[in-house]
Amino acid sequence: MRLPWRRGERASSLDLLVVGLGNPGREYAGNRHNVGWMVVDELANRHQASWKGKFNGQVAELRLDGHRVALLKPETFMNDSGRAVNAAARFYKLDPDAVLVVHDEIDLEHGRLQARQGGGFAGHNGLRSIAAHLKTPEFLRLRVGVGRPGRGDPRKPADYVLSNFTADDDAQSLVARAADAVERLDAEGLERAQAQYN
Repeated sequence: MRLPWRRGERASSLDLLVVGLGNPGREYAGNRHNVGWMVVDELANRHQASWKGKFNGQVAELRLDGHRVALLKPETFMNDSGRAVNAAARFYKLDPDAVLVVHDEIDLEHGRLQARQGGGFAGHNGLRSIAAHLKTPEFLRLRVGVGRPGRGDPRKPADYVLSNFTADDDAQSLVARAADAVERLDAEGLERAQAQYN
């Protein structure tokens, strides 16, 4: 699969919408569930892009490898992320295969990345909401592995993802690698990103 700008179709004013999933509020900022927000924040910092309120979230526009890219942090809370994503996709006239959602993935061991198009939701209500609003699950995804609670950890998975990364998790390195993967996917397409990161 080649990304839309590689096919010469330019009906949209934008080449790629990168959505970082998370929950608004200081109490959630360091949560594993907010790793998507952390990744788009890292991309905004790298490219000196500034955030502004729009689409029930925060948006930053920048250029990556000559492409016009928008970053989106929905502020609707995770379970209603689709409302913000759909509003942005409609505004920019984007097909679902030009929407890349960066999200935490409990079923991938900590530190693993996986780029893909489409797939199931594995209990992730943010993805479920986006698919419902876009009327298809066939958007791009960058799954960021946060792992499961370790042996002897009594926390339920939902409580685990809503807890903060620990120092041992080295969230900074994980976020930087995930941002690298977004840049690679933008520059060279899904298959090459998969070859390097999956």
